[in-house]
Amino acid sequence: MKKLLSLSFLEIVYWKLFIPQPVAAQCPVCIVTVGGGMFLAQRLGVDDVLISIWISALNTAIAFYIADKLKIKNYKLKIIQNPWILSFLLFATTLIYFQTSGQLYHAQNQLLGIDKIIFGQTVGMISIFIGNFIYGFTKYKNNGHALFPYSKVIFPVGLVLIITLAFKFGFRL
Repeated sequence: MKKLLSLSFLEIVYWKLFIPQPVAAQCPVCIVTVGGGMFLAQRLGVDDVLISIWISALNTAIAFYIADKLKIKNYKLKIIQNPWILSFLLFATTLIYFQTSGQLYHAQNQLLGIDKIIFGQTVGMISIFIGNFIYGFTKYKNNGHALFPYSKVIFPVGLVLIITLAFKFGFRL
């Protein structure tokens, strides 16, 4: 019996260490890393629009990750398995936090007549939505296969990066 147990333990170790495991495109480690980066950016004096774009992108990535996990576990409440609805819920709760903490609606913190945080949150969420749509469209056009490895991550994050740079240099933020 000991020999059987040690053999299965060695097999488990072998499979976990030497056989590649599938990974989630929007994994918790990536999410925590981006969140920590946003905190650091705010401390370094990066404009609120740029930070808000990435916070909203982070929220949307969290929503898509959670929705996938809830689908796997077959939760009865189907509405929270929809990543779009979860994205809007996280968007709303983030704005509620900013409102209750007094960070919204300052006269000097506006861009194009809209509060910078609300503007950035909206742009970030829409950017991830469009990036996910582009990924899905290219996958559909390529007979259900991704165009290249990690394209599920590169399309949304790349679009958010391009939009961030456009706002940074377009508005001199």
